[in-house]
Amino acid sequence: MEKIMKKIQMVDLKSQYEKIKTEVDAAIMQVIENTAFINGPEVKAFQAELENYLKVKHVIPCANGTDALQIAMMALGLKPGDEVITANFTYVATAEVIALLGLTPVLVYVLPDTFDIDLAAVEKAITPKTKAIVPVHLFGQCADMEALMNLAKKHNLFVIEDTAQAIGADYTYSDGSKHKAGTMGTIGCTSFFPSKNLGCYGDGGAIYTNDDNLAKSIRMIANHGQSVQYYHDSIGVNSRLDSIQAAILRIKLRELDSYAKARNAAAAYYDKAFANHPKVKTPARAKNSTHVFHQYTLQLKGVDRAALKDYLASKDIPAMIYYPVPLHLQKAYTDARYKAGDFPVTEQLCATVISLPMHTELDAETLKYITSEVLSFLNK
Repeated sequence: MEKIMKKIQMVDLKSQYEKIKTEVDAAIMQVIENTAFINGPEVKAFQAELENYLKVKHVIPCANGTDALQIAMMALGLKPGDEVITANFTYVATAEVIALLGLTPVLVYVLPDTFDIDLAAVEKAITPKTKAIVPVHLFGQCADMEALMNLAKKHNLFVIEDTAQAIGADYTYSDGSKHKAGTMGTIGCTSFFPSKNLGCYGDGGAIYTNDDNLAKSIRMIANHGQSVQYYHDSIGVNSRLDSIQAAILRIKLRELDSYAKARNAAAAYYDKAFANHPKVKTPARAKNSTHVFHQYTLQLKGVDRAALKDYLASKDIPAMIYYPVPLHLQKAYTDARYKAGDFPVTEQLCATVISLPMHTELDAETLKYITSEVLSFLNK
């Protein structure tokens, strides 16, 4: 590893920051000097700029991605006992808010190649109690939203897009029209957690919609249920994006497409290095969606994953497992409806996936080192 000048990171936020340091530092200082820390002009400017980028009518910033999902479900008027369908292979937050609100999470298969929600499984899971579907645009590309929206329309269901990992991805409809991830469903939700493709330097999130009435309700719920100060029309929460984070996000939003380009270049390098190797399967691309590679995730075939992870660690190469335990086997979500073996695709993915470093600062030398060490282990 003599030639690698800096420590390899899963996400290299420091190197990314160094390239925009002057702008970021100035923006932070301006907020501090103005002392408009909550709902200041930076928040309003970021909201408008993100609306323009996404070509969506309303963006409502909030405190984090989990809040975004919760507020969305509250705004839709979902009631305890209502069923909400979501993918079983995802981060826990997606199901967490469903359970927190007393709703019933209904877990379904994902596709074994793209990891996106399986629409055949969604349709099979719909009952008279079903009120919403939450597709997760996992690892950086969209689920099949045109087909999903048609299915939702057929059954009069809401669609809440969890786009925390896919901001900036484009989905193309059969008529040729393009739509950004998060703008096609009833509501879209995202996170600005630091490691996200568009990440701030703390917590942050946002909710998108093209529905004026929903936007009004979402804003009210996110602000203690009030539209006018001290007049509370509904039960709400306190969920705000602070001005310093908005100022940082404004700068990074201008770089988002170039960030996606850099991630795709790294993914292409990985793809070429591992092409046709009998012990790994590289990430598939959804036919109607671009990929922004929040993660680059391999599926291993007949490989000791723990041993590979330990080997890479010994070479100062980090690797992560997203996600080691499917939702139906998490202790917090134990449910008589589900048992081990019910979701063979998810259980197989949880047992075989491994994610390699993926970020905007990966250079050819680092990528060569990572891939050569992975191949060295695989070819033993």
